[in-house]
Amino acid sequence: MHEYPQAASSSMGTGKIARFREQLAEQRWDDHRFYHHNLVNQSLHFVSATTFIVAYAIMWKMPALAALLGWGVAMTSRQAGHFFFEPRGYDHVNDCTHEYKEEVKVGYNLARKVVLMGLWLLSPVMLYIRPDLFGAFEPHQGVMQFLEHLGLLWLALGIGGLLFRVVHLFFIRDIETGLVWGTKIVTDPFNDFRLYSKAPAQLVRRLAETRAARIG
Repeated sequence: MHEYPQAASSSMGTGKIARFREQLAEQRWDDHRFYHHNLVNQSLHFVSATTFIVAYAIMWKMPALAALLGWGVAMTSRQAGHFFFEPRGYDHVNDCTHEYKEEVKVGYNLARKVVLMGLWLLSPVMLYIRPDLFGAFEPHQGVMQFLEHLGLLWLALGIGGLLFRVVHLFFIRDIETGLVWGTKIVTDPFNDFRLYSKAPAQLVRRLAETRAARIG
């Protein structure tokens, strides 16, 4: 009699884990099928994923440098793929409009990304105008210290942007959706590395074929 509640609890826990994994897989699949049609975008995501993995590896010893890599290379290449290469017309593959995809996107859609990237661009300007950043830093001495402070500021922006959307999802969706999305974002570099590792070679082949066809 005393073992039944424990077994039920274990079963319930397993069910929650299974549901969490299912939602994670669903969010990843929706992100891929809705926002990663273009081969250039996929290739840039592979560059982004590789850079993020390097940033993760050095995060604990060199957090400022990790953030500079994360924002300066990984995020810029990632978002450039979305803003400049991904088609925004009617999605015939998934039979839906771009507006529909933007409305149902769990995380940062393009409109929210504009705000986030705007804050990223304003960060060095703010740090230049206020070197102490309202008491957060000792005023920088030289370019290297400016970059160190900028990296730490970008690190705070990245963590803050992640936590803000997770908590926001708690209220507009539910806690599980927020936690699943947060997990997806943190693990995206590893998933994207696996998913888009062949994209650069495919892109080179396609460009070569297109060039050969034009010459021929």
